[in-house]
Amino acid sequence: MVLEYIIIIIYSISLLLIFMYAIAQLNLLVNYLKNRNKEDNATQFDFNNPEEIPFVTIQLPVYNELYVMERLLKNIAKIDYPKEKLEIQVLDDSTDESVEMTAKLVADIQKKGLDIQHIRRSNRKGFKAGALKEGLEIAKGEYIAIFDADFLPKTDWLKQTVPYFKNPEIGVVQTRWGHINRDYSTLTKIQAFALDAHFTLEQVGRNSKGHFINFNGTAGIWRKETIYDAGNWEGDTLTEDLDLSYRAQLKNWKFKYLEKVETPAELPVVISAARSQQFRWNKGGAENFQKMIKRIITNKNSSFKTKIHSMLHLLNSSMFTCILLVAILSIPMLYIKNEYAHLKIYFYVMSFFVVSTLIFFTCYWFMYKNIYGGGFKRFIRYIGAFFTFFSIAMGFSLHNTIAVLEGHFGKKSEFVRTPKFNIKNLKDGWKNNKYIKKKPSVHVILEGLLSLYFVFGMYSAFVVGDQGGDFGLFPFHFMLFVGFSYVFFKSIFSKA
Repeated sequence: MVLEYIIIIIYSISLLLIFMYAIAQLNLLVNYLKNRNKEDNATQFDFNNPEEIPFVTIQLPVYNELYVMERLLKNIAKIDYPKEKLEIQVLDDSTDESVEMTAKLVADIQKKGLDIQHIRRSNRKGFKAGALKEGLEIAKGEYIAIFDADFLPKTDWLKQTVPYFKNPEIGVVQTRWGHINRDYSTLTKIQAFALDAHFTLEQVGRNSKGHFINFNGTAGIWRKETIYDAGNWEGDTLTEDLDLSYRAQLKNWKFKYLEKVETPAELPVVISAARSQQFRWNKGGAENFQKMIKRIITNKNSSFKTKIHSMLHLLNSSMFTCILLVAILSIPMLYIKNEYAHLKIYFYVMSFFVVSTLIFFTCYWFMYKNIYGGGFKRFIRYIGAFFTFFSIAMGFSLHNTIAVLEGHFGKKSEFVRTPKFNIKNLKDGWKNNKYIKKKPSVHVILEGLLSLYFVFGMYSAFVVGDQGGDFGLFPFHFMLFVGFSYVFFKSIFSKA
């Protein structure tokens, strides 16, 4: 029974942690619903008065972005802002033929009277953080807007964001990401689903109550003074944006999140790109937990509730470890349940934790309804979207758990950029993209084996016990089978 009790303890702790995270999400939903109809009375610069229009620098950190550089620069050149108060820095760390193309595009824009510079470094020290830091040293602007290569801000973007800096306590204004290729594939749909939850429920839910949020690496704008006061960009984690965000808020800078200002962007369309992005985000979250946890706990200016939300925020990615443990241990637990009758009460108690799924289902419905609208037909579509998302998210749990463990245990790795594709609709292709990773990760084999493991879990439902089987976990094992099979087959057969 020793092994059985070890399994029960690990399984129970994992379920409890997931439940705690679900309760935090429910609290964010309550915050979100209370805040969504509030009128924004924040003080703003009066752009009718030229003297109140500040100087802004736009930074574009790029690395080997052959397919999207023209689209990016043409879009940025259309930004509606006084030319004499705008500077654009193309922070180009590229090592391929895109460098020459970028130089030509920059020269063409310069002829139109825009202050745009093509800035090159001799090495990639610090990766994106290093490029931003070096550009900051010569930036003319009081405020620094940052866009990744796949983002397409609207022409009035600066006029919708910069005015909020009239409040001297505001250090960052962050906008919501949009998705120009949301409906391209199942993969883009589930990525959009997850990001929409973050950019509605989580960002608004935290920001509305003064809890810490994060600058999302792009589609936001910093007060230059805030960056310096927080200690400048640092490249010791894979999510330099999250790192600087927390350091700034620990120094009492306020963040302003604008849900109604959407900045369109392109989602990764092949699974290797999504995997590399997920790995970086999840590992970076764990790295920042290790880096920031002591500072958060000892910070005298933060409330207890803000500290709890901050810890759970930084542990977001670590929930994948709990999910993976619950998934793997659920099959032995099925046999334990039907082997040891004296544990029946324990399993009745454990069944309560299905409420975690119901909480997530409820929280994400409000996000979905906010974007697509309500009604019975949309609710039915939502049910399909939720369980598709949930299944594939669980299918990524092994991949993301490895990232999380590397982050917590301090294993360093290179900043792997997410390849861009210039994909807008179903007619656009990606298979000739030179940046695609051709060789699947060795972890893919384990994901294939896990899909077979959950086939065994479904089979077990028919044979355990002496009462004609036990089908309580069958839907869970079916979703796990679907999720791991999807990740496995996409990773192998898309060659990406």
